[in-house]
Amino acid sequence: MCPAPTSDAQSSQADNATTSQLPSFYSPKRSENTSEQSRDNGDVESVDLSSTSAQPTTAPAITLDTSDNLSTHSSVPSTPLSQPPPPSLLSPSFTPPQTPGTATPSTSITSLSLSEPRGIPVDSSIPTGGCGTKKPKLLESLPHVECIVRARIPTTNGAEMFLHLYTNDVDNKEHLAIVFGNNIRSESLDRVREGETEMDRLVRGAYTGRLYPGRTTSREPGVGETKKEEQEEKAEEKKQVPLVRIHSECYTGETVWSARCDCGEQLDEAARLMSLPSNTAGGIIIYLRQEGRGIGLGEKLKAYNLQDLGSDTVEANLLLRHPADARSYGLATAMLRDLGQKEIRLLTNNPDKIRAVEGPNREIVVTERVAMVPLSWKGKGGFRAPEVEGYLKTKIEKMGHMLDMGALPQ
Repeated sequence: MCPAPTSDAQSSQADNATTSQLPSFYSPKRSENTSEQSRDNGDVESVDLSSTSAQPTTAPAITLDTSDNLSTHSSVPSTPLSQPPPPSLLSPSFTPPQTPGTATPSTSITSLSLSEPRGIPVDSSIPTGGCGTKKPKLLESLPHVECIVRARIPTTNGAEMFLHLYTNDVDNKEHLAIVFGNNIRSESLDRVREGETEMDRLVRGAYTGRLYPGRTTSREPGVGETKKEEQEEKAEEKKQVPLVRIHSECYTGETVWSARCDCGEQLDEAARLMSLPSNTAGGIIIYLRQEGRGIGLGEKLKAYNLQDLGSDTVEANLLLRHPADARSYGLATAMLRDLGQKEIRLLTNNPDKIRAVEGPNREIVVTERVAMVPLSWKGKGGFRAPEVEGYLKTKIEKMGHMLDMGALPQ
């Protein structure tokens, strides 16, 4: 007689039923034991080493029941603790490969980072600096930008960020800077404006510290009495190089759950990395209003129809008589300068973006490139769809993005 199902098995079956009812754009729900064993900022998923190829061929087979309990014969030899898991069970880590800047970081078990993502050193001033061979056309001078307001945004994951809204002399769009950390400030926002009152400064976000009911001054009370040690600690934090993501608006990927691109996932992952407690240097997401790689939402939807007719993302743009990539990054460079940045660690797979963000006279210097590896490639959730996989394949083959196609799940 078969034993009655255990409570663990019933829980697993309930979880499976719940997951099957979710819309297709939701990530699969993790089991409880997986959540306990993994870490939000870890690079190695929970793995079972007892089913690896190192097991003797004569050993009895290992079976996995619906309650995730392994049952084996007592004669099965235990796997040595010193033996690493097979590469197929490791997710790509942000660790430099042997040739800096030329590929997605390796999966070496000795170099896995369990906290802060590691970058690949890059130097655009030399041909072998890991920034590709193309030299994008840059503006002769940076545009003028001004931060007109900022506000504190508490997020659903418990972290806080400050949303900065910018105007400029190039277009009439409202570009944004999403800032993580208290030590990154806008020079144009903090600048005293003629005729403004203290309340004016508080309302537009030009204050230090935190707002609270009854506060009347923009300068944090007691700031002049800050201890020398605290001042030195803040100065040291400002010297650290922040993590930066230059993100172009994508209504379809961020708002209507499109599986044609990974833009929404990249935005979420950038925010997660910048929210890590270990990230003491802070982070900045420059959010540029240049939908559809600069061609606008209407033309982008036409390109989608062409993709359904057989074109890839680059061919579709060209058929509509647009460049494959019509974006510009001069505004991003100017905004980063306004936020007091000179050196950054850039979250990107696009080598052209490194040179473009640095500006015509290297006003910004990118010291490291941190790869944006799709979560599904790392075995950490995400989503799978033929459209997004074709999109990434085109980016690698035709646009030179630095991702390893060998990591694409089959």
